[in-house]
Amino acid sequence: MGRRVLVVGGGGREHALCRALSASSSIDEIHIAPGNAGTLHYGTNHDVAASNIEGLLALAGDHEIDFVVVGPEAPLCDGLADRLIAVNIPCFGPQRLHAELEGSKLFAKKAMDAAGVPTAEYDVMDATTDVDACLDARSHEPWVIKRDVLAGGKGVVVTSNRQEALEFIDKSIQSDGHVLLERFLPGEEASMLVVMDKSGYVCLPASQDHKRAYDGDTGPNTGGMGAYCPAPVITESIHEKVLQRIVHPMFTHLSSMHVPYRGVLYVGLMIDAKGDPYVVEFNVRFGDPECQVTLPLIEGDVGELLFGAANDTLATMDVSFKEQHALTVVLASEGYPQSAIKGRNILGADSSQDTAATWISHAGTTHDAKGNLISSGGRVLAVTSIADSLDKARDLSYQRLANITLEGSHHRTDIGYRAL
Repeated sequence: MGRRVLVVGGGGREHALCRALSASSSIDEIHIAPGNAGTLHYGTNHDVAASNIEGLLALAGDHEIDFVVVGPEAPLCDGLADRLIAVNIPCFGPQRLHAELEGSKLFAKKAMDAAGVPTAEYDVMDATTDVDACLDARSHEPWVIKRDVLAGGKGVVVTSNRQEALEFIDKSIQSDGHVLLERFLPGEEASMLVVMDKSGYVCLPASQDHKRAYDGDTGPNTGGMGAYCPAPVITESIHEKVLQRIVHPMFTHLSSMHVPYRGVLYVGLMIDAKGDPYVVEFNVRFGDPECQVTLPLIEGDVGELLFGAANDTLATMDVSFKEQHALTVVLASEGYPQSAIKGRNILGADSSQDTAATWISHAGTTHDAKGNLISSGGRVLAVTSIADSLDKARDLSYQRLANITLEGSHHRTDIGYRAL
């Protein structure tokens, strides 16, 4: 008898999780709250928001859920894992104490200091700080300013414009009480997803995300316009440095605490010209769209892996990865990321056209009263492909995307260009 799992969230990451769990022999039933038009193909959607902690607890109890997989960070910061564990429901996703690694940049910096993990030096500025002096001290490089709150990926400004920096600092101090000014780290970004529990950890293949809205890394920052995996910037020697200098020290630090870290630690990396890795940020959940390109490369039962991490049995598991490449391209609504136009018909995104090599992950999709597929968010869907080469995966994704119609939509045409 397989397990019943509840997946919390309704974006592309959660669709990717449902797809992977549906292929797991250890999983019998998938429930999703709230889900989207795509997750319907894998299980039962429930009209319970990811922010509704009481509703999620009731749902888990009503359906005799064996474990919960939490997609987004906000419910974790609100203590969902703590509440589930209190009623003996295992949770893939850290408790509130560790969710602060994403909820607070300052908390994350202090954790890295404690673990001896390389990251950018920083100053904490508040209403008493001589802001001009701080900016002068770092005026030879772009200023990196980070709000110390959950800001959905939009709480960071990197600028050489002093006026823009001053305005963002002032606004952040007024709203949050303080703000971080960091040393600028030059180099190439990559992401490492590390599944972790009290007993051990498993590093998934490194990926690279494309954050800017338009080709050539231009335009405003977004939640992510595409990704590919594995990322060749993480060579074997750099991978070894990431393990020795970052992953293992963080695991040692976290597993020594009275509450273990159970879930996935997203390590946002900057690799400098010497091949030395630094941590840009931690997230406490799968990245979106990194999740879409990482999960398909896992050999074996993903449900067993996530359940193991929720129950501190990772150290007993043997996890291997396919020698293949995955690439995903995000289709976004007109106006995204500023103000997305929603409610438009989507044509050509029928899941019956999905294959083992190319498929669609729904994100901001729903059905109208007539049952038509319509857009309901900024990032609407992503086309993911897996192949023996990155070129082939890219070609498959763009071929499939060419058959999808959404008025006013836009996507990047250069996903994977750094590697290709």
